[in-house]
Amino acid sequence: MMINKPLVLTYLYLLIYIVLSSGVILYNKWVLSPKYFNFPFPITLTMIHMGFSGAVAFFLVRVLKVASPVKMTIEIYSTCVIPISAFFASSLWFGNTAYLHISVAFIQMLKALMPVATFLMAVICGTDKLRCDVFLNMLLVSVGVVISSYGEIHFNVIGTVYQVTGIFAEALRLVLTQVLLQKKGLTLNPITSLYYIAPCSFVFLFVPWYFLEKPQMEISQIQFNFWIFFSNALCALALNFSIFLVIGRTGAVTIRVAGVLKDWILIALSTVIFPESTITGLNIIGYAIALCGVVMYNYLKVKDVRAAQLSSESLPERIVKDWKLEKKSSDIFVPDSSNDNNIRGSGGGNGPGADLNAAEATPLLASARLSHIGRSQLTIHTA
Repeated sequence: MMINKPLVLTYLYLLIYIVLSSGVILYNKWVLSPKYFNFPFPITLTMIHMGFSGAVAFFLVRVLKVASPVKMTIEIYSTCVIPISAFFASSLWFGNTAYLHISVAFIQMLKALMPVATFLMAVICGTDKLRCDVFLNMLLVSVGVVISSYGEIHFNVIGTVYQVTGIFAEALRLVLTQVLLQKKGLTLNPITSLYYIAPCSFVFLFVPWYFLEKPQMEISQIQFNFWIFFSNALCALALNFSIFLVIGRTGAVTIRVAGVLKDWILIALSTVIFPESTITGLNIIGYAIALCGVVMYNYLKVKDVRAAQLSSESLPERIVKDWKLEKKSSDIFVPDSSNDNNIRGSGGGNGPGADLNAAEATPLLASARLSHIGRSQLTIHTA
């Protein structure tokens, strides 16, 4: 039996992404929770992530020359990098702070609001239009999250506000990244993104850390373990690269589906690792309703991207593509069963028909380019 190596590698990358993403979230919760490692300083933890990521990115770009820095001017840095870094730092700060107040399972349920926040920010910034079908999907997601929140036993207003604020900050960062970087014609891979954004985010986090957490750290006995924080930051860095590998190999649709699967696995794991987090039937019902809206939203966005790609093609390109499809159809079609050549070409397994069937049977094979949604998903994750 032949093993399809590209398909195996694709599923391996998906597995690595799911494991790392779930591991980083559970690890952060364990470090920050007063019931476990008891390091209740989310800004400090986020600063450690940013400092470590920035140092590794600098070493890869300047020493090993793995990636080349883009042509960065003062104007681009002030109008693009600084605003993006500010909202990125805010989303990480608020997201990590939420771990102090609410459970991992409930945080994952609240993250279903991400498409709603992104859509609203895109409409406000003028990059998307208010459409009835998308609005109904967003309404369905919101209703599901409200039902799930109502069924939360350990509901905490402060933690919920922190998480929702972090979600909207992340959504605004994604929209700004699309608007500002595309306007300047910049393309950043994960290494160069960390190279420019991580140090700037570290500076933004330093200001609230100095006034909010530094005085508390001086008067409290801090349990600081180098290997705990080093391994935590290393996992966060590895997650960034795994996201890049998965999107580059499969596309955005696959990673969205993998993200939904990861959320369900994470919700189940969190109830085992952290027994204090309990899930009710109303939680599950609300989250299932929200996921239905998320799936429909993803479907509509994929349709929009495909329609845009078709409309951007010129008429000669369409004629050539249609001619090739007709040619393939004529090659596969067997008008005369008495012709041995036609029989071998269509049914022997080596003709065009076999190639088409193989393509349909392996939808997760590597793609040579990224879609628009794929590029928008190239985000930095450290929480």
